[in-house]
Amino acid sequence: MLAAIVRFSVRHAGLVLGLAVALTGFGVLRMTGASLDVFPEFAPAQVVIQTEAPGLHAAAVEVQVTRPVEQAIAGLAGMTSLRSQSIPGLSVVTALFSESSDLHQNRQGVAERLAQAASSLPQGVVPNITPLTSSASTVLGIGLTSTKLDPIALRALVEDSLRPHLMAVPGIADVNVFGGALRQWQVQVDAQRLAQTGLSLTDLATALRSATGVRAAGFIEADNQRIALTMEPPGAELGTPAAAVIDSLSLTVVGQHGGRAVLLRDVAVVAEGGAPAFNAAQIDGQPGVFLMVQGQLGANTRDTTRALDSAIAHIQPVLERAGAKVHLDLFRPASFIETAVGNVRSDVLIGATLVVAVLFLFLFNLRTAVVSAVAIPLSLIAAVLTLQSFGIGLNIMVIGGLAIALGEVVDDAIIDCENIFRRLRENRALAEPRAAAKVVFDASMEVRSSVVYATFIVALVFTPLLTLSGVAGKLFAPLGLAYIAAIIASLVVALTVTPAMSLLLLRHAPLPAADPPLVAWMKPRYRRLLLAIERRSTAVLSAAALCMAAGLGVLPLLGGEFIPPLKEGHYIVHVSAVPGTSLVESLRFGKQVSDTLLAIPGVKSVAQWVGRSQNGADTFGPHYSEMEVEIGQVAGAEQRRILMDIRRALSGDDGDEDRSDEEAAGSTPFPGMVFGVNTFLTERIGETVSGYPADVVVTLYGPDLDALDRDGKAVVAMLSQMAGATDVQLLAPPGTPELSVRLRPEQLALHAMNAGEVMDAVQIAFDGLVVGQQAGAVMPTPVALVLAPSARQDVSQVERLPLRTPSGRLIELRDVADVALIEGRYKVLREGGQRVQTVIANLERGHDPEAFVAQLRTRLAHHAKGSDKSGGFAPGNHAEVTGAAEAQAQARSDLLIASALATLGVGSLLLLAFGSLRHTLLTSINLPFALIGGVVAVLATGGWLSLGSVVGFVTLFGITLRNSIMLVSHYQHLVEGEGRAWNMETALLGAEERLPSILMTALVTGLGLLPLALGSAEPGREIEGPMAIIIVGGLMSSTVLNLLVLPTVMRRYGRFGARELPS
Repeated sequence: MLAAIVRFSVRHAGLVLGLAVALTGFGVLRMTGASLDVFPEFAPAQVVIQTEAPGLHAAAVEVQVTRPVEQAIAGLAGMTSLRSQSIPGLSVVTALFSESSDLHQNRQGVAERLAQAASSLPQGVVPNITPLTSSASTVLGIGLTSTKLDPIALRALVEDSLRPHLMAVPGIADVNVFGGALRQWQVQVDAQRLAQTGLSLTDLATALRSATGVRAAGFIEADNQRIALTMEPPGAELGTPAAAVIDSLSLTVVGQHGGRAVLLRDVAVVAEGGAPAFNAAQIDGQPGVFLMVQGQLGANTRDTTRALDSAIAHIQPVLERAGAKVHLDLFRPASFIETAVGNVRSDVLIGATLVVAVLFLFLFNLRTAVVSAVAIPLSLIAAVLTLQSFGIGLNIMVIGGLAIALGEVVDDAIIDCENIFRRLRENRALAEPRAAAKVVFDASMEVRSSVVYATFIVALVFTPLLTLSGVAGKLFAPLGLAYIAAIIASLVVALTVTPAMSLLLLRHAPLPAADPPLVAWMKPRYRRLLLAIERRSTAVLSAAALCMAAGLGVLPLLGGEFIPPLKEGHYIVHVSAVPGTSLVESLRFGKQVSDTLLAIPGVKSVAQWVGRSQNGADTFGPHYSEMEVEIGQVAGAEQRRILMDIRRALSGDDGDEDRSDEEAAGSTPFPGMVFGVNTFLTERIGETVSGYPADVVVTLYGPDLDALDRDGKAVVAMLSQMAGATDVQLLAPPGTPELSVRLRPEQLALHAMNAGEVMDAVQIAFDGLVVGQQAGAVMPTPVALVLAPSARQDVSQVERLPLRTPSGRLIELRDVADVALIEGRYKVLREGGQRVQTVIANLERGHDPEAFVAQLRTRLAHHAKGSDKSGGFAPGNHAEVTGAAEAQAQARSDLLIASALATLGVGSLLLLAFGSLRHTLLTSINLPFALIGGVVAVLATGGWLSLGSVVGFVTLFGITLRNSIMLVSHYQHLVEGEGRAWNMETALLGAEERLPSILMTALVTGLGLLPLALGSAEPGREIEGPMAIIIVGGLMSSTVLNLLVLPTVMRRYGRFGARELPS
């Protein structure tokens, strides 16, 4: 079949070339409109259920809401994990499904189960499935501040104008808003005055429901027209001034007392106020509103961000005229995408230019250089078109795979073109030259079998990447697919376009009889060097064996990490205070942190958001906040410097190593605060791996929350004592202050009151009750019934809440209930249907995650047995370790197993190619040679192996095998094809003839990756850069040993018989 393809290409060279030009044009058009993203979509197949339960504390939410929801959806087909978080007023349940499941069917199944479970939930509590968002989730962060507008007016401007405008942009799933205050018409009740009228809070709520809102009034059917009948309560007309609304509501009749009407103003004050706040925000230390725009699943971040930029530019003048200042690009992931993709793209272009220069230098013939170089764009374009046909877009991983394949895609063409050039030159020297087409066909077929085997072996070496699971598989599988697609495309180009162009361009071209100058200069020196090595073969082979042993010995000592730190130009600073900290206090110390960070050179802006958005799936309390620190797209070294400055500023570390631990602890600028610093995408990857943005996650399972807290604190102490652990936190710490109201049944019976009446009164008084709506300019404004602020802000006033008995007697809440301040909890975690407590920690750069996790497991095992004199875990409790470090270990294990299977496949292909187990083993000797250079390259750049580095070794082994195959197969051709005797002269001849192609292959691959390797510290090259460094380093050692040591090894141990290489 190969012969038929090559023969067709030679016979119809013009047609083949025309099709190649058409493919190039079509590919360029497709690529110009292709979407770009930083990473492939790595979001898990999950469904998030958010249920608001106003007024319920965390423990009640867990029992009354979270557990029924979990029980309802448990057992759904394809579900692999179930975890939840319960906080005051909110339950968030996350169901994870197998990656092979259909996400929309999963959502449908969850929705059906939730509909069936509605009757088991408290009245008015309705679970909602959150919108589908992308793996990167946030596509833009913007802020608004104002010196003219108060928090209520600023938030109203956002809710009425900006948020709807952004939600209308294609690709937007949601907009989470933090800060400002949601407008309410608040009826602030004076409890004492209300009690004197004989009315209760429930009576007041009923009256207000009747007095607010809009009723349907029908229509009048006249003789020739239908007239709609509208009816609105006082003050409900659009555009009514606030004072008029307040006046009209104040005149509402709420009851009768002493023979006269009781007006609302007699028992309450009507005022414009803010709804109970769950969040707050400030921009550069100034109070404001922060918007976090979420992208839809599958939406392209760059294109969506550009659409948002256009939408904001359209509405920004409106916002500014209203008195708001818009802070753009507080967080813009698309900037990193554009920088990263641009960097890698330029690396590919520079690498391609270097490749063409090497081709011309070695071939010293413009036409042969053009024939070989054409393979680069054709192969890459064909690969991109193939990937796009399977729904794989362009991103850093795909472009990185193409960049790594850059040298390989031209390799097939180099071998083919160099052999065709040499055979045409020899043919012209004959007395009776053969037809040029016949020479081109024979020369192409002469190397075709070995090239095909080498190509498929390299592709097989990359297949382990396609077997990785989880986040590692989603990130690296597109890279492997891009590489395989590129080298398969290069093989097709070498079978078709290269012979056709060689015939068209070289048939009548001047072909000098001598080798190109560089090759002619190298060959005699290379022969002399081989002869010298042959004379000292024992010493040379011994030295090579020692180097291989050293490389293998050093490899296990290298540190590891899952994903290297990404240089996104943006940092997220997590700030955790003591549970129970108020929003006001979080903003106060948040301003201090913001001012500290803004003083660092290079920091452009700092946006703080506190708590949780009302429509978001986060479960953060007012004690938690995040700082969005924008530094822009600066050089990698500058980003590293700013990161270290941020860490020092937050820890108070001035670099004085002579200070004692006590002095260091006393100098902390923010006592009681726990900080964590990370980049956005690194954090999202961590959250996808384990559910939490941390390197190490220890999950404690057990039935009793107090016992889990005690064991969690023991694990925190254990981690804090381990070298390398930082940012150690207990995710659901106890200690949140709660005011417990426990009704006394005997007192309720004594006063003839039922529990529901008392609980309703407490809820209305302190949580507030929305009783209706008043029309607004754009959106209706809720009318809420609540106690006066002075009563709600004084803890002692709770027990004095006036209540009226059915007999008309006035009593206080403390007469029927016990009111006490207790220690509660803000959050209850569950996983797999059990209660859990979770401890997270990050690792300092320079510590091996796998070794750390192994040590942690050992300590946890000792603790569980009680052998560390701590008493061990509570009965029924046990611990599990997850996180990015565990994911790295699992990915490495999966990669090693898959690589072992791929190695069997490679060995089978080699055995099929050579028909000799001896030659198969001799060819594989070059793999440890490659390992030497790769290990040295890792050591020279810090000694750390990420998952990308491991992939680099896999790539390196494939390229190395390819070069070895080309040399050994040429020896086989000389002996079995041309009938030469296997001796020293044949060994030297084969090495000389393969010298140009092997050197060119190594140089074009190495130089093609050189820009990526040299710029590995810059944005966008964090994953592919280490891969390129290992490949370049390994190619240097493997090429030297392949050219100098392998001929001697083959001369000593090679055996060739009368057998043709299969085609």
